[in-house]
Amino acid sequence: MLEILSLKRTVNFLKHALPVSIMSAVLVLGSIVLLATKGLNWGLDFTGGTVVEMSFSTPVDLNQFRSQLTTPETSSAVVQNYGSSRDVLVRLPVKEGISSDVQVVEIVKFAQQLDPNVVQKRVEFVGPQVGKELAEQGGLAVLVALICIMIYIAFRFEWRLATGAVAALAHDVMVTLGVFSLTQMEFDLTVLAGVLTVVGYSLNDTIVVFDRVRENFLKMRKSEPEEVVNVSITQTMSRTIITMGTTLVVVVALFLSGGSMIHGFAAALLLGISVGTYSSVYVATYLAIKLGVNRESMMPAEIEKEGADQPSMMP
Repeated sequence: MLEILSLKRTVNFLKHALPVSIMSAVLVLGSIVLLATKGLNWGLDFTGGTVVEMSFSTPVDLNQFRSQLTTPETSSAVVQNYGSSRDVLVRLPVKEGISSDVQVVEIVKFAQQLDPNVVQKRVEFVGPQVGKELAEQGGLAVLVALICIMIYIAFRFEWRLATGAVAALAHDVMVTLGVFSLTQMEFDLTVLAGVLTVVGYSLNDTIVVFDRVRENFLKMRKSEPEEVVNVSITQTMSRTIITMGTTLVVVVALFLSGGSMIHGFAAALLLGISVGTYSSVYVATYLAIKLGVNRESMMPAEIEKEGADQPSMMP
């Protein structure tokens, strides 16, 4: 399969690097503006609230259930199936002056009107302070991941490549968050897990390209950095296409048929993988070239060692 998809001639990917990079910069700036103005539609995991899980004896009409939740205690509730058409999950935001117990009683009362045999399976409450801490820790987790990745790549490869890789990862995260802000899709812990997964996926693709770039810098000693990068991307393109294609098949299936509980997770993966595939080329490597990466900067330790091993000509 790798041979079938392999490209016979070197493709000049960097020919379009400047306009694509400008587009990426516009997307990032637009995402920042959206996050600053509209913000994210935080889920109950971050804002706090009550979760009630119930099991009905027969499949329940969610639209009919939602139409009943118009009281002050139950308004703004999120109703969705959980596992099957008989299991229902109700998420209630925190309301000032109304206790969680009162909200649960109201929800169960309306559920019993639809099915007297309904069973309340669990009730969970997340306080606003806990939700705020989760939001802060989630953002800190993404920041720490980017810093650790930058340190790792700087040690394994070179600081210019590390800067390009972290810029690409930050680009993927910002664009994904920007789309969530634009669409106001609910951002909960599952979506945060999806964003962190995108960071790992995008990094893996970038590392593969960088590894080939380092190899070709040592082989193609008289070539310009742009030519080395184009050759490296061309050589790894078959792997990128196969990896992205097989992953997207699963992610699209989750997005379309996975249910509302993992819809946000699948959406984050779908966005991140799509954006991350081109950012490895047009953000990570292009920025590294602009920062002046070359063969001498690839493995300075080995070069210095070779020079030290040469016998001295001085008497």
